[in-house]
Amino acid sequence: MQLAPPRVEEIEKLAMDAIRILSMDAVQAANSGHPGAPMGLAPLGYVLWTRHLRHNPRDPRWSGRDRFVLSAGHASMFLYSLLHLSGYDLPLDEIRNFRQWGSRTPGHPEFGHTPGVETTTGPLGQGVGNTVGMALAERWLAQRYNRPGHRIVDHRTWAVCSDGDLMEGISHEAAEIAGHQRLGKLTWIFDDNRITIEGSTDLATATDQRRRFEGYGWRVLGVPDGTDTRAIDAALSEARADDERPTLIVLGTRIGEGSPNLVGRAATHGAPLGAEEVAATKRNLEYPSQEAFHLDDAAVSHWRKQRERGARLQTEWERRFERYRRDWPALAAEYEAGTRGELPGGWEDSLPDLADAPASATRVHSGKVLQGAARGIPCMIGGSADLGGSNKTDIVGGGDLLADSPGGRIIHFGVREHAMGAIMNGMALHGGIQPFGGTFLVFSDYMRPAIRLAALMELPVICVFTHDSIGLGEDGPTHQPIEHLAALRAIPGLLDLRPADGPETVEAWRAALRYRTGPSFLALTRQTVPTIDRRSGAAPASGLHRGAYILREAPAGTPDAVVIASGSEVGAALDAQGSLAEEGIGARVVSMPSWRLFTLQETAYRNEVLPPGVPKVAVEAGSTLGWERWTGASGAWVGLDHFGASAPSPELFRRFGITADAVRRAVRGLLTG
Repeated sequence: MQLAPPRVEEIEKLAMDAIRILSMDAVQAANSGHPGAPMGLAPLGYVLWTRHLRHNPRDPRWSGRDRFVLSAGHASMFLYSLLHLSGYDLPLDEIRNFRQWGSRTPGHPEFGHTPGVETTTGPLGQGVGNTVGMALAERWLAQRYNRPGHRIVDHRTWAVCSDGDLMEGISHEAAEIAGHQRLGKLTWIFDDNRITIEGSTDLATATDQRRRFEGYGWRVLGVPDGTDTRAIDAALSEARADDERPTLIVLGTRIGEGSPNLVGRAATHGAPLGAEEVAATKRNLEYPSQEAFHLDDAAVSHWRKQRERGARLQTEWERRFERYRRDWPALAAEYEAGTRGELPGGWEDSLPDLADAPASATRVHSGKVLQGAARGIPCMIGGSADLGGSNKTDIVGGGDLLADSPGGRIIHFGVREHAMGAIMNGMALHGGIQPFGGTFLVFSDYMRPAIRLAALMELPVICVFTHDSIGLGEDGPTHQPIEHLAALRAIPGLLDLRPADGPETVEAWRAALRYRTGPSFLALTRQTVPTIDRRSGAAPASGLHRGAYILREAPAGTPDAVVIASGSEVGAALDAQGSLAEEGIGARVVSMPSWRLFTLQETAYRNEVLPPGVPKVAVEAGSTLGWERWTGASGAWVGLDHFGASAPSPELFRRFGITADAVRRAVRGLLTG
């Protein structure tokens, strides 16, 4: 007797249960992980990924796809299950190796490591911040490239966020910006399971998230029962129907849904259910097998229809794009290059020549270079955390990027450094945009988590950090960075750039824009610095691209000592060189604007610039931490290992001993013992 094929309802239940099974079994096999949230979110995942999300499992980087972000990155098995079941290049063996060495299923999703993962998440709040950047990029690109009859940029951004995401301060910053910008193609789905690691959310919060988001200008929808697929479908459809406001869907789920003994309990949040409870859950779900990682053939076949659906969606888009290419060939070429992460040909020709620039603050030089870069790179957009005039980050003629002027190039992030960092990451992840953002160097602390993730994801975002030392003067120690250069240089892959004058600032921007495998920052002065006379013995500023270079050799050619400096302190080093020469001491001055670039040079070059055995003094108006790497333990350091004070900058440099005389004494001390 031939069995009747399973009904659609049965297949859909098996398809949803497959998410729960994979999540339970993977966490159990790894003996670590978070099974509870994926189990509760299974119905949402099924409805969103099979009925609403525009994606193609065979081409995860298709530029016309919707973006899906699991901001609650601890629930990574939810995303890995969806990717595997939909037919992405994530075989079942990778699920079996969850959280193991060399697998493509790490404990938290990692961009560039697993096909289909749009951003690295785990530190809560970062993912939702990224989605604001993605949605902002989509709208900006649509404004630039879409033409009547040609909507080549037209996709949505979706995120799943947790209680923890919405507790983190960055979510407030990002949500407020999204509401103000009226990013209508952005939807966050709040997994309202009322559980965190420590227990009920009542222990830590009583926020009415509905009213909070309504206050931000969001539309708020509710689905009280997270197992009601019809209600989920209706809410997702409603979110897609109105592009005037971002949408928050409050989804009432039960953590560990399907577990007969642990459902709704914090025990399912961050630990395996245990072999007995896994077996009990499979029985409770009436799942057809107790075998670990078993997937019903009918359910898998049902899921894999996403390959056909995705291929059809992409083919339709590509046909539209071919018509667009025929009618708008230059724009089409620019769009394609941008989505590949390429900068336009000839962009460097737009950079100014500041060789004869008068003495000025490097932040002022930077503003001039930015104007040239923006002319050469049309998709370069960014702004400042309410410090545009101080950071010199406004693009002249670029226009404000606002809901009513979506094609503007100047983003007003407000006093929201953390969100600014995450939004820049989201724009870079989306593709087609070269983002930049500015603030004071001291406030890099507020955006450090986003900078760290940019480095981890190798995103080419550019941070413009001005007021880089005690040289900012009267604002005092709250605004004077001391430990910040050392802290930022400790981030792997982050390109540090602290130029000394106008020509070095040009080269610093050139280096930052060429650096496509990670973020970079420019540390720039508020105070005026002289332009180095490169026509009388000083080396050209192009030496910046090697991180450190011999700016001015010792008078006799063979140095008795080497003075290493960065930024504004290069001037003090050059002044000290002259006074030392009068005493018969030959000092070489090395400008070191970038530790990272110097580290990347071959050993022979590093030894040529900083010859072993020659006494070395480092001078920088900040923490001396780390400089022994370049001077050796027997070297000397002229810096600040204490907080600053409120006074005019010349007085501060004198009082705190960041002077040419201090450098001269340090050199003499090394040579005389």
